Amino acid sequence: MRNYLVSLFVLFSGYSVAQITPAKYQEPVTFTVQQDHQNMMDQLGIKSLRPGPSGNESAPNHANYDESLATPYPDLPDLLTLRNGKKVTTPDIWWKQRRPEIVEDMEKEVYGRLPEKIPAVKWTVDISEREMVGFMPVIAKKLTGHVDNSEYPLVDVNISMVLVTPANATGPVPVLMMFGMANLPAPAQPNQDELDLINQAFRKLLSERDPEVKAIFDKYLAYTPITRSTPAFPFGGIGGQANANADPPSAQQLIAAGWGYATIDPSSIQADNGAGLTKGIIGLVNKGQPRKPDDWGSLRAWAWGAARGLDYLETDPAVDAKHVGIEGVSRYGKAALVTLAFEDRFAIALVGSSGKGGATLHRRNFGEAVESLTGSGEYHWMAGNYLKYGAAESTFGVGNAGQMHVDSHSLIAMCAPRLTFISYGIPEKGDAKWLDQKGSYMATVAAGAVFKLLGVKDIGVSNDYNTEIMPPHNTSMLDGELAWRQHDGGHTDAPNMKYFIEWASKKINYKPVEQGRR
Repeated sequence: MRNYLVSLFVLFSGYSVAQITPAKYQEPVTFTVQQDHQNMMDQLGIKSLRPGPSGNESAPNHANYDESLATPYPDLPDLLTLRNGKKVTTPDIWWKQRRPEIVEDMEKEVYGRLPEKIPAVKWTVDISEREMVGFMPVIAKKLTGHVDNSEYPLVDVNISMVLVTPANATGPVPVLMMFGMANLPAPAQPNQDELDLINQAFRKLLSERDPEVKAIFDKYLAYTPITRSTPAFPFGGIGGQANANADPPSAQQLIAAGWGYATIDPSSIQADNGAGLTKGIIGLVNKGQPRKPDDWGSLRAWAWGAARGLDYLETDPAVDAKHVGIEGVSRYGKAALVTLAFEDRFAIALVGSSGKGGATLHRRNFGEAVESLTGSGEYHWMAGNYLKYGAAESTFGVGNAGQMHVDSHSLIAMCAPRLTFISYGIPEKGDAKWLDQKGSYMATVAAGAVFKLLGVKDIGVSNDYNTEIMPPHNTSMLDGELAWRQHDGGHTDAPNMKYFIEWASKKINYKPVEQGRR
């Protein structure tokens, strides 16, 4: 009888746990992209959005590339005028009054707010080994940032990052963190004797398990099933060389200059689609529920993740944590600029071909449009409130970019006086007109007023964005803390890397040769 009662107790205890656990943690909402997009439209009272333009110039709804139609809203919000109309005449007024106004508008209407409570991240070093980048020895570390999900275990977030520093450095080095795949440059492999031993064991194991496999091995006695792997980029490094005359990959250039680099995987922080907004760090904080209109989007989430990566770098003695930069191209160029603007511990940014949502003016109607960002393919980058600027029918009327209290020049100005390098290529080589290089140049020109106010140099022109003419490509405007260069390559910042390294090293007074690191 006693055993029977014990069995009943165990049975009902298990039943209770099974019933309590799901009730405590509500399952994440599973939306398609279209469902999540519609949910945000419903929250905002938007009945319909204007469709974004096509990148195909032969399509009926192709993007505008006529400069005479490109500036329907020619006047940008004045960076040096407070909301109350008073002028910003000193750095103190900028820091205490004007910049907070801009940050508020950016968070509420464009990129979203960080939640008040975000779980902590605990970093672990999974692999640390000596590798090679080019012909240079490095210390490569594979890291994972485990986000505390104890309050909502149904969403798991593990940030993936790799850190690579010169093995022969005699002190901490500046590091450029780059958004992208977090792969070790050239993982250490068994030597030939060890590889022979592995192959012998492998052949023996398979032969004993399968007579047909044994017959194949007996036929090819010299065959070795396992061979030394070749790195994706020979000798390590990010980005291959298109031809013998091309610059070395960016990673090789950084290591050769005495810098380190880190790669951080944005997809390990937050998915790059609307269906993923109830997962990743956004979903974890929201406990699997859809966003509210002023919640953060993927760009802000990626920036948050980069800042958590910087948390680790601040603990690594190989890193000069006061001189950590952030880099990205295309959507990750947007993320790099957002990171520098909102995360003030980053000292430098290389912003590559970032387009709308990055350095290009929202008010410009040239190539990628506001309606592109409010559509179902890109809206997840932004705060939900941003959809209002693409509204065709809504409870508040028609929305447009001219109603914004800020623009991309405001985002660049938020970076001041830190080192900000705006990079583009040329359409002829694949950096499409869609990106509106001129719109980014205009924003850079306008943002220069704040750099000057704060006592540093801009790109060396007036701040009249409507009259300044974008210079020919391969013109280096690199004298100031704000820099511009349009290279003669495609949709990449690689051709500008050597210029970036020289510019940044000079600005932070970094001279690795004198420290014996080359």
